[in-house]
Amino acid sequence: MKYLWTFFWTFLLVQMLTYVVSSMIGIEYNVETGTILAVAVTILILIVPALIPNEPEEKHIH
Repeated sequence: MKYLWTFFWTFLLVQMLTYVVSSMIGIEYNVETGTILAVAVTILILIVPALIPNEPEEKHIH
């Protein structure tokens, strides 16, 4: 379920970002571009926490 909600909110936010940026630079809004970016960002959001270690690093006193 968390994957669905992650994609849902990422999709909405990326679509808003795509609309605003395309409007600011004066080009046509394209839903396909936003959808492709939303899928890529969702995958990135789901991969990054898997790469970050959960346990704190031990500090060695010299």
